[in-house]
Amino acid sequence: MTSRIDSLKGPLLVSWQMTRECDLACLHCCTESAPGKALADELDAEEAARVARDLVRSQVPYVMLCGGEPLVVPHFFAVAEILGEAGIHLKIESNGQQLDAAVVARLARLPIRSVQISLDADTQAVYGQQRPGGRLDKAHAACRAVRAADLPLEVTFAPTRINIHEAQAVIERAVTLGAFRFNTGKLMRIGTAARLWHKLAPSAEQYQEFRTVLDASARRVGDVMGLCYAPFSIEESLCDFTAETPATMLVLPNGKVKVAAALPYLCADLRRQSMTDAWDAYRSAWRDEAVMDAIRRASDDDSRHAQANAWQSLPVSAV
Repeated sequence: MTSRIDSLKGPLLVSWQMTRECDLACLHCCTESAPGKALADELDAEEAARVARDLVRSQVPYVMLCGGEPLVVPHFFAVAEILGEAGIHLKIESNGQQLDAAVVARLARLPIRSVQISLDADTQAVYGQQRPGGRLDKAHAACRAVRAADLPLEVTFAPTRINIHEAQAVIERAVTLGAFRFNTGKLMRIGTAARLWHKLAPSAEQYQEFRTVLDASARRVGDVMGLCYAPFSIEESLCDFTAETPATMLVLPNGKVKVAAALPYLCADLRRQSMTDAWDAYRSAWRDEAVMDAIRRASDDDSRHAQANAWQSLPVSAV
C-alpha cells in the first residue's frame, strides 16, 4: 500500500532524544530518565554534530530536541546552533529547571518553533511528589522567561493519580503564563510509569472527570490557547498510524532510530548510517509484518506498552 511518506525524501519531523540523563526523577517518565541514567553509548559531541549536519543535508524542516533533559547535555547548544543556523525550526522540550534567562536569550537567536515546558501540578507539594527534585517556581520562571523573549510557549501535563485533581488549575496557569498550546492525554504506560503503574494510573472515573475538564476548558479558553488531547491514548495513536504512517523519526540518545515510541523496534542507526539510508529503513519498517502485528497486539492490550523500552532490531534493519 502506498503511503504519503513514500513521496518524501526525508522525515518532516525528527524527535531527537539527546540523553537519558536528567536533573529530575519523574515518576511518570516514559524514557526512564533520571540523574545518573545516561546511556553508556550515547552520542558524544563529535558524533552528535555529525548527525546534526546530516539532518541539515537531508533538509529536515523541523527537529525537536528532548531527553531526558536536553539542557544538561554539554553539547546541546552546539547541536541546536548547527540545526538552527541552517534554518531548521526547533522545538525544545524541557522540565524548565535549567531554563533561565541566559539560556532563553541564546535560544532566541535561533528559529524556535516552540519551547515546551512540563507543568504537572499547580502546587509544590504535588509537583515535588510527581517530579522528585523539581521546583515548581523554577518551571514557572522558565515559562515567564520564554514569553519575555517572545518565544512560543507550550505546556504539557501528564495526568496521574497524584496530580489529576490539579488539571484545571494547571490549565488556568498555562493561560496566565501565555502558553499558546496545552498538551495532554492519557498517561503512557511506558518506562518508569509502567513500573509504577499501580501507583500512578488514574481510575476510569478520574479519566472521565479529566475529559470533562478538558472539554469545558477547550470551550472556555480555546480562543487564546489550544488544548491538544487527541488522540487521547497510545492505542488511538497507533490506530491512526495504521491508517497513515507518520512522517516522523524518533532518534534515541545512542543514534538508533526507533519505529515508534510505543513500540520496541529499532530500524536504523545514525551512528553508522546516513539519514537517507535511515529514512529508507524507517519506511520499510512500517511495511514489516512484525511491526503491524505489534501494533495490533498493543492496541488490544495496553500492558504491552511496558515493553516499549526493551529495544530490539527488526531482522531487515542494519542496526
